[in-house]
Amino acid sequence: MEVYDKTLITSKPDKGGAIWKIGTNKGNRSLKVLHRTPQRSLYSIGAQDYLVNAGARVPALIPTKDGNLYVEAGDKSWIVTEWVEPMVPVSKIDLEGAIALCYGLGEFHRHSKGYVPPYGASKSSRLFRWPKYYEKIIAKIGWFRDIAKLYSHMPSSANLLSAVELFEKQARDIASRFHDSPYSRMIAEGEPFWGLVHQDYGWSNGQMGPEGIWVIDLDGVAYDLPIRDLRKLITSTMDDRGVWDTTWIRGMIEAYHHANPIDQETFEILWLDMAFPNEFYKHVKEIVFDPQTFMQNQLDPILARVTATESSKWAALSDLEEDKWNYKSGNYTKELSDVPFSFPLSDALPGDKLIVPPLILPDPGQPTQPVTAPVIADPPRAPQKAPATVIPLPRAGDKIFMRIPKKRSKRKKRSSKAVSRRKTRSGLRIVGSSKKTRLRIVRSSKKTRLRIVRSSKKTRLKKTSEASFKLRKRKLVKKAARLTKKRPLGLRKKTA
Repeated sequence: MEVYDKTLITSKPDKGGAIWKIGTNKGNRSLKVLHRTPQRSLYSIGAQDYLVNAGARVPALIPTKDGNLYVEAGDKSWIVTEWVEPMVPVSKIDLEGAIALCYGLGEFHRHSKGYVPPYGASKSSRLFRWPKYYEKIIAKIGWFRDIAKLYSHMPSSANLLSAVELFEKQARDIASRFHDSPYSRMIAEGEPFWGLVHQDYGWSNGQMGPEGIWVIDLDGVAYDLPIRDLRKLITSTMDDRGVWDTTWIRGMIEAYHHANPIDQETFEILWLDMAFPNEFYKHVKEIVFDPQTFMQNQLDPILARVTATESSKWAALSDLEEDKWNYKSGNYTKELSDVPFSFPLSDALPGDKLIVPPLILPDPGQPTQPVTAPVIADPPRAPQKAPATVIPLPRAGDKIFMRIPKKRSKRKKRSSKAVSRRKTRSGLRIVGSSKKTRLRIVRSSKKTRLRIVRSSKKTRLKKTSEASFKLRKRKLVKKAARLTKKRPLGLRKKTA
């Protein structure tokens, strides 16, 4: 394609991501640099291609001339997609817009089932992390109490302490109920069974386009229970409205159910996730970065708005709890221990084509019959080890033959302080170094060769003076002579 113009639509300077609208000879298209690592981006690129082939309304990827779906440059992945137009946000002030948005979300989740990332992608999954998520939120709510006590002199400290007591108790009660929920049996079905969540689905990333809702910005998709996206959409909408309306909530859930049917177990998890104090944590979590400024300027209005919706929230949840029986029960018979262990995928290769491995092996033409081996009456036994051979020690008078190892081709460079002395007439060679001193005694005979080397425990040779050095040398030579029962060469008595 030929590019005529380029317009920056949005950017993430802190993360390194950006989107451009480019005009080409084949129409308008989108150029996007993904801010995550290439391995993580490969996971979302593969998901987008899978969704397009499954019939989901997501922008199609434009391959390169070589047939690849992305280009890696500057430690980032770059993609080109179709520019879908016209696309307009749905209305936020009436229920019809929310219903359309939830129906589009259900379609997205239904088409994502069965996705397996391409080879080399870094898998992103939150399916097994729900208990840890709740534990993390409870722990951080405890941090808010510590901050309130630390800044007790500020007027908003008392309001924060009372809010923490209320929402911490709610969080612990819901986490306890979640422990007894069918969550463990549901996640035992595995990640491809549930498919992908968008993680940032809302009024801007789901817009009305040709033939329905189109879902954009898929670089954050991950494995998870799909109703996590629905819960975020419902609770954020109720928070923006300032009151929990059962008519809106039921309408949003039913719209999603028509696109992606849910069961009793899924509804129970959805209800528990809505009851958890997610909105309180979302609005107050910024306090940990600059507590004094946050408590002085923002905390009181946030607490007033969050606590004002509590009465309508629990009235709506009490009314919705019985709606679970309006849905069929799911068949979750697996246990979590039955799920095969998932190994991490290897690193991505730059420029590789997306090759999705099959979920199951191809069905053979005819079933194979098991082959039985003949029964052996007397199976052979493993050979037993031979008894160890005892080598007798040498006796006095026996000749000792020792092999000197060959000189190595690569030897360590000797220190500049090394001392080297040679006496060819006596057949002795004394090699010294700065740390170790070795005495090598070699007989001139071709048969008998004896080598004595200094070690840390047995023979030690210290060069304290020239006289003591020679004396020590003579003692070692005599010791060698006693072993060989031959007169040492080169050692003659000195005449006075």
